[in-house]
Amino acid sequence: MKNSRLWLIPLCFLILCCGLNLLGCFISPTLKATVKPGILLLICITTLAWLLPRLDFSQKQPGLALLMAAQLLGCAGDTLLIGDGFPFFAGGIGVFLIGHIFYICLFGGRSFKGLKPWPLIAGIAGGIAVTVAMVFCVGVKGALLAPMGIYAFTLSMLIFSTLAGAIRFGGCTWWILVCGAVLFTFSDLLIAINTFKGLSDFMRGFGVMSTYMVAQGLLAIGGCRLLTGRR
Repeated sequence: MKNSRLWLIPLCFLILCCGLNLLGCFISPTLKATVKPGILLLICITTLAWLLPRLDFSQKQPGLALLMAAQLLGCAGDTLLIGDGFPFFAGGIGVFLIGHIFYICLFGGRSFKGLKPWPLIAGIAGGIAVTVAMVFCVGVKGALLAPMGIYAFTLSMLIFSTLAGAIRFGGCTWWILVCGAVLFTFSDLLIAINTFKGLSDFMRGFGVMSTYMVAQGLLAIGGCRLLTGRR
């Protein structure tokens, strides 16, 4: 079972879906929006298909539930963000925020374990500083300042949860996760900049989606490696 290749089937559909989405960035916003929710769903199916033959289910696997929940919430967030209007925007961002918390629980549950208080305090302080920098860069003001600040802080903690693991344990897995978290934050930062200041058609289309898809892919790969004990 460990040599199962069934995960290649959803992976092929995932590659096709990503290609159609990027093509839609140039020729059809409808195509881009239609296939976007399928990206996270197919990542989730591919991840599950790869992990099932490789995990020992004689023991509890809470990490698998956290990874699946984070990916499925990402799919739900993408679906909500297709809609027009503030309720859809707020709902999508809220769902993504919960998904990020699941990622933090998965990664931080390992990277923070046994960590003394001072590094944690330093990481939180650094997260606050990064949050202030991102909010200032985007130019968020008014009623959106608090919710966007909370979302930005959650993203900074996602980076910290992976960076702490990379510094403490080293290995390829943790650095893959760091790159995924940083790219995810960069993609969301581009969206925020476009919302409040505006970006070129290329950056708000291809720039956002290419970094977003690579980020989700890296988080999935790193998550799979982490759950199967690969360094």
